[in-house]
Amino acid sequence: MKRAIKYYRIIWFKHDLPAGLSVFLVALPLCLGIALASGAPLYAGILSGIIGGVMVSLISGSPLAVSGPGAGLTSLVAASIISLGDYKLFLLAVMIAGVFQLLLGLFKLGAIANYFPSSVIKGMLAAIGIILVSKQIPLALGYDKPDFWTSGFIQLFSADNFLGNIENFNHHITRGAILITVISLAVLIILQQPFAKKLKVIPAPLLVVVLGVIVNILFTNIASDFSLKQTQLVNISSNIFENISFPDFSKIFSTTEIWKDGILIGLLATLETLLCIEAIDKLDKRNRITPVNRELIAQGIGNMTCGLLGAIPMTAVVVRGAANVDAGGRTKLSAFTHGLFLLLAVMMVPFLLNKIPYASLAAILLITGYNLTKPKLYRNMWSLGRKQFIPFVITVVVILSTDLLLGVSIGLLISIYYIVQSNFKIEYKITQTRHLGIETQCIKLNHNVTFLNKVKLRKTLDEVPEYTILTIDGSESRLIDYDILEIISEFQTKAKDRHIELHLINIEKVSVTAVH
Repeated sequence: MKRAIKYYRIIWFKHDLPAGLSVFLVALPLCLGIALASGAPLYAGILSGIIGGVMVSLISGSPLAVSGPGAGLTSLVAASIISLGDYKLFLLAVMIAGVFQLLLGLFKLGAIANYFPSSVIKGMLAAIGIILVSKQIPLALGYDKPDFWTSGFIQLFSADNFLGNIENFNHHITRGAILITVISLAVLIILQQPFAKKLKVIPAPLLVVVLGVIVNILFTNIASDFSLKQTQLVNISSNIFENISFPDFSKIFSTTEIWKDGILIGLLATLETLLCIEAIDKLDKRNRITPVNRELIAQGIGNMTCGLLGAIPMTAVVVRGAANVDAGGRTKLSAFTHGLFLLLAVMMVPFLLNKIPYASLAAILLITGYNLTKPKLYRNMWSLGRKQFIPFVITVVVILSTDLLLGVSIGLLISIYYIVQSNFKIEYKITQTRHLGIETQCIKLNHNVTFLNKVKLRKTLDEVPEYTILTIDGSESRLIDYDILEIISEFQTKAKDRHIELHLINIEKVSVTAVH
């Protein structure tokens, strides 16, 4: 026991402590930025990161994944907060999402992500990226009152929202904010280039935040015309625990919207987590595999706690997990350490956080959103053919036009349509030959012949010309639906009248049973 404690202590000091510090420096600006993009109190993003680090990391079976507020949930969270009209009701939805994830894990349904086509998932993330970028542009320009945003991408440009505020918008644009945004974007873009790998001593998001603070201080002391207003800076109370909102349990059955949003948040958080876990496992040099059902249990408990304590929902996050791997993290103690650092930051130095410009956070989220919806993604989906591209682009368009649930549902239906269509084409193969002047046809049934092919098979049999030798071969079939057997049996009786010589291979006995 003592040896084990000593071993983990060495691992923590040598690897997990510095890795946890690096992840903390990446996570802090992202926690603030995602809370800002979600329309939630800023402390809610940091609380989510703390719970993800301190609690979820200990329950999870993943050695390297790091949980916290995810960019993929921002549009859904923002829409839910606005539609419910009360942050306390939204917290109930977060708790329901946690219960939903917990049940998925307990009933061992962690494989649910495998049932969503890749094209639909990519379309969902691309649409979220577009919405994320569109919401950050005003803040990047210095607009400190983004009250034009309600819900839905199309509504953003309606007369009641952005276009209705366009005259006032000019009064809120600040040259200092635009300059900070340009500097921040330049730094982020440069550090993403291959040649800049050696420059990544400090995490890019932290460097952007530090530069934003320094530039604004210089503006204040040298060029006051460029200095930012207090409303353009982060504003966190010196004691965040004073302002925490708690869920209003008395209204849990007041509207079905709470339950609908809760299930939707839980489903999306599950998908994002499972995709992240898969990605992080691939980065693990020790080839460890995360138990997905245990991960869902951990995420479910984490999100129930988030809802209970006033935080926004969390997922496992690729950016944090990848930063953990790059920094040399070995065990889950690195994620736990990052959570402790977040807690210490808000308790001991909140005055430093309040010097961060919103423009810096907006720049980070602009790049995050862009990475979700890069032009390269659209080109790649196009190159895969229409069966991949059409569900992808329809998912994007419908989500932007309506909401995330409808977009994913329609994208899923389109994907299923293409699966069914492909099924029609591969259920059987027809070969035609002519021997001694007699037409000979062979219908070779494939492995699984289902009712989906019923109409096409009947049409094919009806088109067989008279005085033909027809063979229906089921020797390679593992499953032949009753409906297919019934059609073949019916054709058997008609074949004699049409002078068709019919041969059945590995079907005859089954078809006779089907007739009776």
